[in-house]
This record gives sequence, C-alpha cells and structure tokens, in this order.
Amino acid sequence: MKRITAVMAAHVDAGKTTLSESLLYNAGALRRTGRVDNGDCFLDTDARERSRGITIFSKQAVMRTEAAEFTLLDTPGHIDFSAETERAFSVADCAILVISGTDGVQPHTETLWELLKRYRVPIFTFVNKMDISQRSKDEILNDLRRLSPVFADFTENRAETAAEYDENCMNALIGTGGVTSQLISQAIMKRHLFPVMFGSALKNIGTAEFLRVLEEFSAEGVRYENFSALVHKISTDPSGARLTHMKILGGELKNRSIIDNSEEKITQIRIYSGAKFTAADIAESGQIVAVTGLTKTFAGQALGEAEENFALTEAPLNYKLITPDGVDAADFYRRIKPLEEEEPSLKLSWNNGAIHASIMGSIQMEVLQSVIAERFGVSVEFGEGEISYRETINAAVEGVGHYEPLRHYAEVHLLLEPLPPGSGVVFARDCRDLDENRQRQILSFLRERQHIGVLTGSPITDVKITLAAGRDQPKHTEGGDFAQAALRAVRQGLASAESVLLEPFYRFKLEIPASSIGHAMTVLQRIGAEFSQPDTVGENSTIKGRCPVSEMQSCSDEIMSCTHGAGKLSTLLEGYFPCHNSEEVIKKIGYDFNADVENSADSVFCSHGAGVLVKWDEVPRKMHIPSVIQKRCESVTQSEVSSYKQRAATDKELMEIFERTYGKIKRPERSAMRRDKPSEQSYK
Repeated sequence: MKRITAVMAAHVDAGKTTLSESLLYNAGALRRTGRVDNGDCFLDTDARERSRGITIFSKQAVMRTEAAEFTLLDTPGHIDFSAETERAFSVADCAILVISGTDGVQPHTETLWELLKRYRVPIFTFVNKMDISQRSKDEILNDLRRLSPVFADFTENRAETAAEYDENCMNALIGTGGVTSQLISQAIMKRHLFPVMFGSALKNIGTAEFLRVLEEFSAEGVRYENFSALVHKISTDPSGARLTHMKILGGELKNRSIIDNSEEKITQIRIYSGAKFTAADIAESGQIVAVTGLTKTFAGQALGEAEENFALTEAPLNYKLITPDGVDAADFYRRIKPLEEEEPSLKLSWNNGAIHASIMGSIQMEVLQSVIAERFGVSVEFGEGEISYRETINAAVEGVGHYEPLRHYAEVHLLLEPLPPGSGVVFARDCRDLDENRQRQILSFLRERQHIGVLTGSPITDVKITLAAGRDQPKHTEGGDFAQAALRAVRQGLASAESVLLEPFYRFKLEIPASSIGHAMTVLQRIGAEFSQPDTVGENSTIKGRCPVSEMQSCSDEIMSCTHGAGKLSTLLEGYFPCHNSEEVIKKIGYDFNADVENSADSVFCSHGAGVLVKWDEVPRKMHIPSVIQKRCESVTQSEVSSYKQRAATDKELMEIFERTYGKIKRPERSAMRRDKPSEQSYK
C-alpha cells in the first residue's frame, strides 16, 4: 500500500477544511462531517481556530482507501500564516489546491502557487462551491490557466486529456489506444498536468470521485533505503511536552532510538489524527509522526540521507514587543525565545534593550498575543511596524574562525556563497579533515543561530554556508570550541565580503477606472514602482508591478483616493531585493559590527600561554589551515596536468642521460622531500 502525504492548500474561505471533512467521511475515517460555522470540524482543534472559523495551525488526519494510506495536512488559508503552509509543502507528496467556484483565483492563491512551484509539488485541484457559483467550468479553468496552462479538466476522458499534456501518454494512446493509470500518474507527479475536478464539499458533491482520482493517480515522492526524515514542525502539547513532527522518507524509526549520533533518545512515537494520537513502537517510510524526547531539533532539519528542502517566506514588518511594567524584558525574551522553534518566521530578536518580532499581519499578531498570555501569563502589546531588512553578499568569500584560549582549540573554514532571491540560508559540508561527528556538530551550531549581517545587524538570507575545513586537538577540543570558531567564521566571512542590504517588495495589482489611470501612474512612478503597461478593458484598467513595501505603505491611501473609492489594490509579498535607499537606511540604523561583542568577527589565538584576541582582518594570516579558496585557485586543470606529465617525462629522460654521463646525484636526506615555499605572488 502506498503512503501519500497530501497537503490541503487554499485562499481563506475557499472551503479547504470542509473538503478535508468530506474526504475523511468518504474514506470512512469520520462517521459524520463537522462544519466550520459550528466549530466542530475534526481538524480545527484549537479554541482560537473555532472562535475565528479559520485554520491557524497545520494538523494532520490519517485516512485509508483500498490502495493507499493518506495523511492529510490541513494548512492555514490566511496569508498571515503562509509560513506554516510552506513548512507543510516541504514534506508533501502532492497538494490539494482548493479553489472557490464563486471567487476563482484570489491573491493568496497566487502566493500558494508560487510556493508549490518552488517546492515542485504535484497538484490536484478541487473547485469548490460549484452549487452556488455563477461561473462556468470554462471560466474557472481559464482563470486557473493564468497561473499555468497545464490545469486540465479531469471530469471525463482522462486518458485523452493526459495525452494532450504529456508525450508518453500521447505515444501510448496512439500506439495502444489507451493510457495506463501509471503513465497518467507519472505525468502528474512530473507536473506535466494538474487535474481539476468540480463539486461542493459542504454538500458532498463530487468529493467521492475526487478521492478516487487521488487514490488512482497520486504517487509517493522521494524515498531512501536507510532511515531518513525531514522535520517540518516543532510544537508543544497541552502537557508542555516538546513535539518534533517529521516525515519518514526511508527505512524505519524505532522508539528509544538515537537520532543522527546525538545524545538524545526518542521517548515516544505518536501518530496523530486530529487532536488524538496513537503511540507506536515503529514508524515506517511515508508516515508523518510526532516524537518526544528531542530538544535540539528544528523545522527544516534533514535527518539521515534526506536533503534539506526548506526556505521560509519572511515577514516584511518588524514590531517592538511591549511588556507590562514590572516585567524584566531581557528575562522575558529568554523565556519566549522557544516560540521561535514553533514559528521560525517570527525571528524574535533583542535589539537596543527591547524585544522585536517579525510578523506577517494583524491576525498573526493577535494569535501571538493570546499564545503568550496563555503560556506565560503576560499580556503584551506591539508598537508600530517597521520595515524588516535583510542582508546578503554578492560574491563567494571564505570565512575563517579560530578559538584557542588556554586548553581549548578549534579552527573552522566556511565558504559563503550568494544564492538566488528567496533561497534563505542553506547549510552544506564539503570537508575532509574532520570526522563525521565533528562536522554534524558544527552544522548543528550554525543552524541553531540566527546570523546577522554587518551593515545593519539584520538577519542574512540567500546565502549558502558550506563547512569546507576544520581542525581539532584531541586533548583540548570541546564541543563549545567549535561553536565559537564556527560563529566567528561566519562573521569574519561577512565582514570580508561585499554585503548588500535587502528590503521587502510587494507584487501588486491595481484595478481602477480608466479615467483615473493617469493620476495612479504618476503616484506609482514617484515611489519608484516597476509596472507594466496598463491593461484596459472597457471602462476599467489593471496595472501590475512591484514596489518596495516601505513605499507602498506610505502611498496606498493616496493611490486609492485618486480612484474616488472605485479602485481595488491587492498586494502579495514577492520577496527581498536590493534596497532602493540603502545608504539612508544604513545611516539611520547606525549599526557598528566592530562594537557588537556578542557577534564577534575576531578570533582567539594562543600566545605565550594565554588567549589573545586577533582582529578579523588579520585572522586569515594567522590560521593554522591553508585557505580553502587559495587551494582551489592552486588546483590545475586536466590539460595542465597532462602538460606537466609530459614535461616531467622529458625531464626524467634528461636526468637519466645526465647521470649516465656524470654519475648519480646525491641529495641530503633531510631535504630530499622538501619543497620550496611558494611566494605570495604565485597565488595571484
């Protein structure tokens, strides 16, 4: 039996949770369906969700058909919680995209589409609320095909439909007159087509047939032979136990086992369905489980042979968290910091004596307030939102760190490389001079820390950090020594690089009366927005483009006022791009990385029996291991190797002739294997 993880995704109010109820009912997992309006849905288990009628936290339910075991992951539909949805996509075998038949493709649908494209997730689409929709199937399909031309009506003639989109299906149809389910499944899993079905989840119309399509044409994603898993979420159960939610991608996981040579042991394996769980002794490939006993895991962590598949959408605004009088803010920050494990996009930080949090919007803010009040008994408020900046680098650089006070020793070399926008921070290793445990230890230290840049002290993003070399000393090296060396290496690399300040950009769509187009374009040009030529149909015009969040915030009211209330402005966070006024921002923030002693780029060396601090720009000359980038520059191409061998053969023949004539040449034993030290000029 195949095991499929299907992630439910939709714009808010499209009926995603209702469809989950209907699918579970048709599979026999529920005796009756609940309703969001009544607050009795199987998957809306949190009181905040039931009171608001929206999904806030992703939850799972297990259902079985004759041919498959499905784990449904119901995710939030509100844009404030898109990071929660994105974490679920990282472990998806396929996604169920729910579209409202009354509204079609909505702004958040486009955000979900971009995320699904990023994670290469196969898509099955269910168009809901067709019982009350005034739109035809063709109108909705045309709307979907603005996202991609391969959304395909799968209500009938599926073999012929698949053949229109996939070459293998076409060849089979021409050659044999039919197309197998396996070929159709392969085409869907390769994202050559996205099946579309229609119905009403509330009235259970079309959902049974949609479930049969899922059962027949879905397929398992990447699997490994040995134990492998991907952590997609950290949560806390009502008793306060820390839960690590992971997808098993290969092998099996046994209770009481130790993960990846850590010192922590799994104390319980839970398989959740709704609010309840069953304890298991073994978790098998394809299952999603929650385990207790692990305190150092994090969302996005790859275990075993699995590869990281995780880059979170980041919030564009940063808010100061205001605590009541009598609450020690620094102590309170340490207490609430673990919340970041459950919601990594929060990025809680301590700046200038205050707590700050990155928040997507007002609803997420309200939920955070209620969570803090519930867990810590403190009522907090938030200040005005400020733009949340990020930093990256524009070229590869080597970062080096050394930590050698008395009776301690560690040295680390890291390669820092820029990545495309939206990649986040990625960690890797290409190291031959440290054992496996040391390498994992260093990567763990690096992942646990939020790394900040040197321009404004903002978090870095779109950077790949590769462990390239390191050295320990058996008698003196302790685990914390590598943490010190690795963190200093990151900072030293950032200090050596040419950094770039990034700011968040919106992708916007402005729908206005054609008579207002001139005024609107003048405002957009003044704030530096990039946009295409207006698309005018009849009396209405549409302008699409992108703009810094900071500028759109300040002028959105002006843009709308020029339409006399007849316009519609929708924005989606597109990502982080170079800041349009970086010099002004850097000067205003006034961050001095040299004075940031908690994030030092300097290294500690041993001299005359004591630790000596060496400034970051002098550290490379004092390192004990040669520069990794320098060694790469010294490596020769294959043609150069061949040329060298030819010269060496000629030299050998000449030497033999020389020695036959004048006798054997004797070299001092102590210098026979010595090479002249290359000059600094030879590396240039």
